[in-house]
Amino acid sequence: MKKAFEKYIPFPGVPIHNREWPSRVIEKAPVWCSVDLRDGNQALVDPMNVKEKLLLFKTLVEIGFKEIEVGFPSASETEYEILRALIEGGHIPDDVTIQVLVQAREHLIEKTFEAISGAKNVIFHFYNSTSTLQRKVVFKKDMDGIIEIAVNAAKLISELAKKADPKTNLRFEYSPESFSGTEMDNAVEICHRVMETLGASPQNRMILNLPSTVECSTPNGYADQIEYFCKNLPDRQNAIISLHPHNDRGTGVAATELGLLAGAERVEGSLFGNGERTGNVDIVTLALNMYTQAIDPQLDLSRIPEIREIYEQVTKMRVHERHPYAGDLVFTAFSGSHQDAINKGVEYMRSSGSQYWEVPYLPINPADVGRQYEPIIRINSQSGKGGAAYILQTVYGYSMPKAMHPEFGAIVKAACDKSGTELSSEKLYELFKTEYLDLADPFSLKTYHVSHQSGNGSPAGVFFNGTIQFQNEDHKIESRGNGPIDAFFNAIKSFGVGDYDLVSYDEQAVASGSDSKALAFIQLKNKKGAAIFGAGLDEDTSMASIKAVLSAINRARKTK
Repeated sequence: MKKAFEKYIPFPGVPIHNREWPSRVIEKAPVWCSVDLRDGNQALVDPMNVKEKLLLFKTLVEIGFKEIEVGFPSASETEYEILRALIEGGHIPDDVTIQVLVQAREHLIEKTFEAISGAKNVIFHFYNSTSTLQRKVVFKKDMDGIIEIAVNAAKLISELAKKADPKTNLRFEYSPESFSGTEMDNAVEICHRVMETLGASPQNRMILNLPSTVECSTPNGYADQIEYFCKNLPDRQNAIISLHPHNDRGTGVAATELGLLAGAERVEGSLFGNGERTGNVDIVTLALNMYTQAIDPQLDLSRIPEIREIYEQVTKMRVHERHPYAGDLVFTAFSGSHQDAINKGVEYMRSSGSQYWEVPYLPINPADVGRQYEPIIRINSQSGKGGAAYILQTVYGYSMPKAMHPEFGAIVKAACDKSGTELSSEKLYELFKTEYLDLADPFSLKTYHVSHQSGNGSPAGVFFNGTIQFQNEDHKIESRGNGPIDAFFNAIKSFGVGDYDLVSYDEQAVASGSDSKALAFIQLKNKKGAAIFGAGLDEDTSMASIKAVLSAINRARKTK
């Protein structure tokens, strides 16, 4: 008895020698054809209504699609009416070609010609299934019988095209449906016969669409099929080779990219990969993959959040958080090492003025797809010291000294471990305020005055006097020093804080104009060598530095 896995028949491969596609690179975008309104729509639990289809059609046009498959007008009255609404409502721009799909059956072909009446540019796309398995279990026909179906359909289409509206620019497309499961010589033969019947020429090239209706192999197997087909098709110059990949093995994008290397010039797919079973190939991912290789994809995907919103609205489906380029989390780093590298990359871009995008872990600038207002770095228990610093800097404008990153990072990590959840930027800021800016125990400054003295018999320098609260009692303090910080240090030595040395001082402006404040960071070290940071925020720079000193001393007392 066979084991469960032994009942499957391995993909036989294609007898191709000296394959060329592995040494090629993609250098330009293919012709894109969206099948969202047809292939994507038929895969929905609740198919789109007329209003939703019109909204999605308009969105596809705005993105830049010049070929859009709008439906299967012979399949139902709804499909027929939607096509008529597009045509009669004047929704189709002159530079956009609509594509209609129909089986190679006489009455359906005739109905489809009725449906396209009045359209300016139309691709008439017909198909019949050709695979070994379909011939064996569905049609009970040999290959000659399958070819006869396709050729008879092509003859009828040719006849009806001559009677169609002469104002309609009519092009033809044929798909040997289930191409990926068809013997390649049979696929070549049926496509060549159809081309001959419809009179394809270099001036009137016909689209031959080669679908991996079901993914049967690794992507290189599909590429071999495409290259074999292209090399063996008579009158290759009369055809536009198109791909229509599905994603049954999860490799639809890779198979398409290799298929383009193998000679294809056109791709049919959908936004975010919507389609039957595991979906059609995802054009968003394909196009942005090209974008990251300095290739213009000829599609405008600079507003991904809006496109995604419309897609989710009309399909009632959700784009996964980890979906390439479009998911909520694809530009977000939780890992500490990733955060550190991203932070350094962003700083490198800022300081070097590089004309190229050079940020580790981010293959594309989130701003290029409309994601500039979303956090690149988010904080949880896996995050490192650089992540918290990045958020304070980018969201609130607080640039902590680098030496302070480990200290605050440890505080953030402890808070995440305690909560067991992600720490939002708002909560991170509150943690910083609580730990540094708002800490008022055991010392808090009630009043103060700083005056600069020079000459007139008084020692040069700064004089400080004020009131400090310690252990719930107010104490008058005063002293002189070389500057405000030194004067304040001298003034509070009576409270037993004279065993600290100043290690570093950083000051920066936060915000601008009338709302500008000074943010000071102080690092102190006690006689045992233990260092600790404090921070102070105030409209007055002297007060900000004094608050920072108190912050550091209070934190030192707190940790004893």
